[in-house]
Amino acid sequence: MRKITTIIFLFITTINFGQKTIRYADSIRKDYNIPEITYAVIDSKSTIEIAALGKHSIDLPDTATLNDRFHIGSNTKAMTAFIIAKYVEEGKLQWTTKFFDVFPEWKENSKPEYANITLQDLLSHRAGIQPFQGENDPEIPNFKGTNQEKREQFGRFVLTLEPVLSDEQNPFIYSNAGYTLATLMLEKRTGKSWEQLVDKVFNKDLKLNVKFSWPENQKQKDTWGHSYENGKLIPVPSTVDYHLDYTEPAGDINIKLNDYIKFIQLNLQGLNGENNYLKADTYKFIHKGIENYSIGWFNIHENGKEFSTHSGTAGTYYSLVQIDRINGKAYIIFTNSFSQDTQQGVRLLMRKLKENYGS
Repeated sequence: MRKITTIIFLFITTINFGQKTIRYADSIRKDYNIPEITYAVIDSKSTIEIAALGKHSIDLPDTATLNDRFHIGSNTKAMTAFIIAKYVEEGKLQWTTKFFDVFPEWKENSKPEYANITLQDLLSHRAGIQPFQGENDPEIPNFKGTNQEKREQFGRFVLTLEPVLSDEQNPFIYSNAGYTLATLMLEKRTGKSWEQLVDKVFNKDLKLNVKFSWPENQKQKDTWGHSYENGKLIPVPSTVDYHLDYTEPAGDINIKLNDYIKFIQLNLQGLNGENNYLKADTYKFIHKGIENYSIGWFNIHENGKEFSTHSGTAGTYYSLVQIDRINGKAYIIFTNSFSQDTQQGVRLLMRKLKENYGS
């Protein structure tokens, strides 16, 4: 009887948390001028709390749903690293494989400082590769061909540039281009493009629904990203031409929240010591194998707590994910705008969620 009473109490407590958090999240959405916020709190097996609030665009009446898709920006990195980890397990690559062992013919025309960079160095931002984050980037030639061919041309170009040196205060140099180089190693060893591998691993094997670029919002109702210009949010249709300067593997996936939850739950299970699509030891290395920034995840230790975390934006959406590795919970927030207000509102909501659930 006592056990039943405890379960009922926990259930009611969770409902109360959820109702209060929804009200708080919607107030954040309004106060910080965010058209749509979708969020979830999960553990390795279940969704504890989930909500979709707001609307697809400031100019449309379409209301938010849990079927909405979001561009997740740099949270793509963890998904690209996940794919690479699968093929490391299968022996196509090793974390310590040197780039020029895969592309020996590129070495002669590359800067000698890159001679010994490895797959692991590239994925943990320790190869000294130029950042290519959209500001003060070197001018990029206009490459031609398929996405994969253009990435190869971009990779050759990147390796002719001066390296960026790390130091004690900056132990890694965050680089989108580094993820392109890591992906080139994977493409060469598998004989498949990154796009084909995303489709195989996430859509075919794991039965998720992963797509590229902005969510399609012209042929169907879905989210519009919003840029911030001259103090105003500007809805961006999916037909707007843009590219990520050949760094798609670092930041160009869009996905529904429920599908992303399944991806994060695989990681939570692995961190709990369970083998699933990847081995538990692989998850441990991905999340905790390297200090500060491991493989696709920031590796954070603070106040006796451990988190894997990442944010993502390509300028019109913003996402923030935190995995509490000790308590076995994860917190996911997706929005369809990007501004300083968006970031501040999301940080406040993340803090509230973590307070509610003991992180």
